[in-house]
Amino acid sequence: MHVSTAQRVRSHRGPTLFSFGFRPFFLASALWAAAAVPLWVASFALGDGTIAGQDGRSWHTHEMLFGYLSGVIAGFLLTAVPNWTGRLPVAGWPLAGLFGLWAAGRLAGLLPEAAAPAGAVVDAAFLVVLALVIGREVLAAGNRRNLPVCAMVAALAVANILFHLSETSPELRAFAERGAVAVISGLIALIGGRIVPSFTTNWTKANGRGPDPTPFGGFDRVVLAMTGVALLAWIAAPAHVATGAALAVAGVANLVRLSRWRGWVTGREPLVWILHAGYAWVGLGLLLLGGAAVWPAIFPPSAGLHGLTAGGMGVMTLAVMTRASLGHTGLSRIADRATLALYLLANLAACVRVAAPFDPERTVTWLAISAVLWVAAFSLFAIRYGPMLARRSID
Repeated sequence: MHVSTAQRVRSHRGPTLFSFGFRPFFLASALWAAAAVPLWVASFALGDGTIAGQDGRSWHTHEMLFGYLSGVIAGFLLTAVPNWTGRLPVAGWPLAGLFGLWAAGRLAGLLPEAAAPAGAVVDAAFLVVLALVIGREVLAAGNRRNLPVCAMVAALAVANILFHLSETSPELRAFAERGAVAVISGLIALIGGRIVPSFTTNWTKANGRGPDPTPFGGFDRVVLAMTGVALLAWIAAPAHVATGAALAVAGVANLVRLSRWRGWVTGREPLVWILHAGYAWVGLGLLLLGGAAVWPAIFPPSAGLHGLTAGGMGVMTLAVMTRASLGHTGLSRIADRATLALYLLANLAACVRVAAPFDPERTVTWLAISAVLWVAAFSLFAIRYGPMLARRSID
């Protein structure tokens, strides 16, 4: 007898938190995003700039890319893949085990320096296992359309392994960091290019605000290819003028692509326009990164980097987490005041973080303000959405 995804979720008799992938990963990732930034700030404000014997900046970079962001990616894919493939979701003890592996990786990063090698193995194992799980589901369903997603998760796992292997090689560590940023930016361009126009179309049809967003076509394929080439060039040669030109062109192309989805008509619906805002940050981040390679005296590299990370990744993850949490717990997809507030806080945090390096004399002050706004946004998500993620769905 065939059992649907909804039936499988409803029949789950274990802890509600492990009935679907988005529940534990969205909640814990938000909590970690809110906790890791203050830990990093405290390391240099109150200590010697190290965390568990590691350079504080490297720890911060790792925990943002391979901790918080990888957790959100896991929660999203473990929820989306069953819809893509028609297969049953990972739930119960298998999900608890996978989540436990992610959580162990976060604890491993806080172990004493002597335990770092063992901690690195534990941390690296999570993305490897996630890539295998997602790959198995996609291949078992013959779902070739999503093989690129599997490849990108595997690439993220490789970047994490390289990060851990780069203890004595700053160049390899920077390569791994750029690789992770490029992979996650590519995932946003690929998957965002599906969900942003799709959810916008649903809204325009329901509210009579046509014409609908331009559907996926040749232009989108060209933009994705341009983005991929530009990001690969950035991984290999971030400061080359040709790389800068490619990044700038890709940034403009992504902003043009975004304009075809008519986000300006969704101003009355925060759950939709926030998706457009998150994607806009990707285009802006690529432009700023390109500017840093072509005109380094004008554009600081960290501005473009944080346009992609604090902006594109931070805003888009909150956009996806809020929408999915409401929809998959059986609640109406309506943004309340708390949701609107956390959207505004996240965008303000990104704006301040991107602007900070343009004002060298007050950079530290701006970084502190950005950190407070970031922590407030993710703490508010945990406070508002934590209870619904931990309780059984009402549908």
